[in-house]
Amino acid sequence: MKVISRKDYAERIDAWLGKEQIIVLVGQRRVGKSFVMKDFVARHQNEASANIIYIDKEKKAFNFIQNHEQLNTYIDEHFKINCHNYILIDEVQDIKEWERSVRSYRTEDNTDIIITGSNSKMLSGELSTLLSGRYEEIHIQSLSYNEFIEFHNLMDSDETLWKFLNYGGLPGLRNIGLDNENMVNDYFSGVFNTIMLKDVIERHTIRNIPFLNNLISFMADTTGKLHSANSIAKFMKSKGLDVSTNIVLNYLSFFHEAYLTYAVGRYDIHGKKLLESNDKCYFGDVGLRNFIVGGERTNDIEKVLETVVFNHLLRLGYTVKVGQLRAGEIDFVCTKAGKKAYVQVAYIITNENTRLREFGNLRLIPDNYPKYVISASPLLKKSDDEGVTHIHIREFLKNGL
Repeated sequence: MKVISRKDYAERIDAWLGKEQIIVLVGQRRVGKSFVMKDFVARHQNEASANIIYIDKEKKAFNFIQNHEQLNTYIDEHFKINCHNYILIDEVQDIKEWERSVRSYRTEDNTDIIITGSNSKMLSGELSTLLSGRYEEIHIQSLSYNEFIEFHNLMDSDETLWKFLNYGGLPGLRNIGLDNENMVNDYFSGVFNTIMLKDVIERHTIRNIPFLNNLISFMADTTGKLHSANSIAKFMKSKGLDVSTNIVLNYLSFFHEAYLTYAVGRYDIHGKKLLESNDKCYFGDVGLRNFIVGGERTNDIEKVLETVVFNHLLRLGYTVKVGQLRAGEIDFVCTKAGKKAYVQVAYIITNENTRLREFGNLRLIPDNYPKYVISASPLLKKSDDEGVTHIHIREFLKNGL
């Protein structure tokens, strides 16, 4: 099947070529890191001087590469002195001490290295020191709404938006199609089980599987709600699962490391500081979150909208926090390049009480940064309401803020 180029990522990768930086593609499994690499190969393989060395650790053909010495041997056998060597390694964390090889080949002339990984700690701590900061990390997310339309050959419409809100943006759904619900669920089940097994259970030697499953289901069901590890432990105890706060913290961190979920901290808007306790949790792909919860989306549409808006804000390059006011909460405080924006998310603004709740909190913020309400209100055109911009969710997903 034809590889569709994800232009934003292609441009970001190409911009770092020739700068002696290791290009690191990170993100949850099955969000398309491998296809971003395959697109790179398709775009560069016909260059006269290109020599592409592509190692895919998810393919059995490369099972023999288990450590950095075997990796060195393979690369040396395929390395060409008089060419521009592109070394691509997919799921590099499956190779023991891979960083020793990568650090060494980075110093070779006319050589660029691109690696992918499904764990956020792949470049943390001592490992980052070993690579001497010589890397550029690019976070690959599941498909945006515009990419979803392209991948599934759809028209922009309310029906297409509903499919996106329900099924999310895992690129592999293009092969499955969206019409057979059973096949779609089987696909989600395979992706979810792979993430849980390879990136959580095996990586961290988890033995309390029942609690692990209960915790991920709880986080999916309560997406967008403030939680502390202590409150989660108390809730689990009420359900007959006696676990410590530290265990909750550890297991949540494992989900975050695998890019399955994101912890979003609070920001005191009046005091202009980060608050230490209570986070919100959002899933990296709304379709996977919906699969874990089950049921119909009409029952939790606001959670779905919040998840989609959060992920698109990340895609737009914002750092996102939850806003805390003395009189209430702002869904998202977004910062980028020293600038700030405030975002509220609502399903439909149906009456004056809803309008006052969503718009009123934004008007309480004592600064002049842009303020937005994003909703799915029908027939909505982008408008200004006493300094607060009201945007339809489709407009936001197509064109940003």
